[in-house]
Amino acid sequence: MRDIVAPEGMRTDEFLLRPILESDAELDYEAVVESRDFLRIWEGGGYPKDGFTVEDNRKDLAKMERRHNEGHSFAYTVMDLAETECFGCVYISPTDVSWLTETVVTATSDARWFDYDTVIQFWVRTSRLADKLDRRLLDALGPWLSDDWPIRSHVVMTSAALTHQVTMIEGAGLKREFELRYPDGGVDAAYA
Repeated sequence: MRDIVAPEGMRTDEFLLRPILESDAELDYEAVVESRDFLRIWEGGGYPKDGFTVEDNRKDLAKMERRHNEGHSFAYTVMDLAETECFGCVYISPTDVSWLTETVVTATSDARWFDYDTVIQFWVRTSRLADKLDRRLLDALGPWLSDDWPIRSHVVMTSAALTHQVTMIEGAGLKREFELRYPDGGVDAAYA
């Protein structure tokens, strides 16, 4: 994805999506800590670990900002319009990104993994799930990806164990096209 010029983001009537910055550490940390249980399922592991601090988060965001700037993968924060509250994050990666190289990808239809060039992942803070912010974010991402990104096609991916997000994605009319199995036993589902 190094040759892609990533868009600066998007703005809706409700939220702002822009590249994540190291300086977002405190606001992002609040959303991460609030959503700890959700994220541990979503990540398929121990993130955020017990004892996770703002400084740990700052280091993570610095890496994301660097990868974004270098065009390896792209991380966006989802903020309220005044940028005083972080609602979650959106991650955009190539389908051949290094963290997917050890997965076993199985098609659940006649789709082929490498017909898709981009993987989209996102989460919103737990307190915003009840008002369905995650669905409104997903609905806004489709046109933004189609209109503003120079990509061919994308899949939306989440942990298969995260029933809330799976149900929401399927409720948006997306079809499960792939299952991705990780060496540690975790399973993600990818939708198009």
